[in-house]
Amino acid sequence: METGDPNSGESRTSLVAPNDGFRNEGLIPQLFTSVPALNEAASYLSQTTSYLTRCFTESAQEPMSRVNAQELATLSFGTSRSSSTDGESSYGSTNSLTTTAAPSVHDVPIRGSPTHTSEETTQNTVSTQTGFNGLSMFQGLISRARKTVRGSADDIGWLQRASGLPPVEDGTKRFDELLGNIRHGVHTLPNSMVYLLVPGLFSNHGPLYFVNTKTFFSKLGLACHIAKIHSEASVEKNAREIKDYIEEIYWGSGKRVMLLGHSKGGVDAAAALSIYWPDLKDKVAGLALAQSPYGGSPIASDILREGQLGDYVQFRKIMEILICKVIKGDMQALEDLTYEKRKDFLMKNHLPRELPVVSFHTEAGIAPGILAMSHVAHAELPLVPTLSMGGSSSSQSTKLPVVMPLAAAMAACAQVLQVRYGEKSDGLVTCRDAEVPGSVVVRPKRKLDHAWMVYSSMNNDPGEADASQVCEALLTLLVEVGQKKRLAPSLKDE
Repeated sequence: METGDPNSGESRTSLVAPNDGFRNEGLIPQLFTSVPALNEAASYLSQTTSYLTRCFTESAQEPMSRVNAQELATLSFGTSRSSSTDGESSYGSTNSLTTTAAPSVHDVPIRGSPTHTSEETTQNTVSTQTGFNGLSMFQGLISRARKTVRGSADDIGWLQRASGLPPVEDGTKRFDELLGNIRHGVHTLPNSMVYLLVPGLFSNHGPLYFVNTKTFFSKLGLACHIAKIHSEASVEKNAREIKDYIEEIYWGSGKRVMLLGHSKGGVDAAAALSIYWPDLKDKVAGLALAQSPYGGSPIASDILREGQLGDYVQFRKIMEILICKVIKGDMQALEDLTYEKRKDFLMKNHLPRELPVVSFHTEAGIAPGILAMSHVAHAELPLVPTLSMGGSSSSQSTKLPVVMPLAAAMAACAQVLQVRYGEKSDGLVTCRDAEVPGSVVVRPKRKLDHAWMVYSSMNNDPGEADASQVCEALLTLLVEVGQKKRLAPSLKDE
C-alpha cells in the first residue's frame, strides 16, 4: 500500500497490514484470523524485517567504514611523509580517500600521542557491536512472531504427507451397516475374546469414563475390562502397564485380547503393541483407536511448544501446575502428544503390518445441542437416617449426578481449530491426525465431540446410536478386518 505527502510528491511503503478483510462477523472471527489472513500477516512481517534490517545494516556499517578510512589515511601519511613533491593520502571525508597536497604537521595525527584516535575507534567499535546486537535481537523477535502466527499449520496431517507409509482404507459404509444391525438387536461380537478398553488423559478423575460401555458389554455376555492405568503418565510408561495387563488377561482367561483405546488411550495402546509386539503378537487380536491423536495434537503443541501461544498466555505454567501439583501426574503425558514427540516416537516404533487396526474420528457440531450437559461422575451425599413403616430407622445415601458442559467446551475448541487452521476436529483432535496409516478408517457424518464417546449426555437422542453401540460396531468391524488379514495369505497362495 503506497502513501505519500501531497506537498513533497514522494511516496513510501506502508508497514501496516491492511485490515479490509477483517470484518465484524461474530465473536470468533474477531479473535482469530483465517489461514489466508495469517499468511498475509506473515508476509507483512517479512517485509518489515527486510526494511528494518537494511536500516540496522547501514547504521552499523557506517561507523566501521569511517574507522577504516582513518586508519588507512594515517598509515599512508606515515610511510610517505619524507616526500614533499608527491601527493599524499589523507582523509578528506569519512567515506573515501583522496589525493591532495601534504598537510601541515599540526593537521596530522602524531604517532606518539594516539589518544584521540584510540577513543574514536573504541566508540565506533561499540556502536557497531550495538547495531549488530540490535539487528540480531529484532530478527529473533520477528522469527518468533512468525512462528507463533504459523502455529501447528505445517504439522497437522503430516502422516498423510509422509512417504513410505501404507495407505488407509475407508470402512465407513460397512461400519454404518454394522451399527444399524446392532440397533436392531443383531450382535455378532464373539465371546471367544476379551475386550480391553483403554481410557485417555484425565480419565482417573472421571469415574464414569467407559463405565456405560463396560456395563453394556457385560449384559451381552462379553468379558470386558477397563485398563486401570495412570492416565496422566507418559506414553511409554502406560505402554508397559498395558503390556502387563494384556499378558495377565491372556494367561488368566486363555483368550486373546482386543483393545479399544480412546484419545490418549489409543496412543498408549498403540505404543504397547509397537514396542512389545514380539511378546504380544499371539495374545492380541486387534486394535481400535477412537478419536486418538496418533499423529499429534495441535492443542498440546500450541500450549507446550516454544514460540507458541503457551509462551504468551502462561498455558504451559497452568498445565504444569494442574498436572504435576494438583492431580500428581507427569507433564510428559501432555508433551508426548505434541507433534515433535509423536514424530520422534513413530520414526522409531511402527505398528506391525499384520495387526488389524481400525481408526475412528469425528467432527464436533455447533448447534443448540452443544448446550447439553455431560454426566461425568456421582456425588454421594452423607447418610441420612429415615424411618421405615415399622418404626425402625435406616440410613440411605443419596447420589447426585455431577455434570459439566463438555459439549460446549469441545465446540469452542473445534471452532478455534477451524478458524485458525481450517481443520475439522472433535474439539481436541483433528480428523487428519486421527487416521492411522494402514488402518481401516471410519469417518461418520454424525457430529460428535471428543467427550461424547466416553461420557453420556443428559439428553441423548433415542433415534441415534449411543456411545456403547458405536464401540460395539467398531470392535465388530475390527473382527472382520482381522478375519480378512488372516485370509489374505491363503488367497495369495491360490
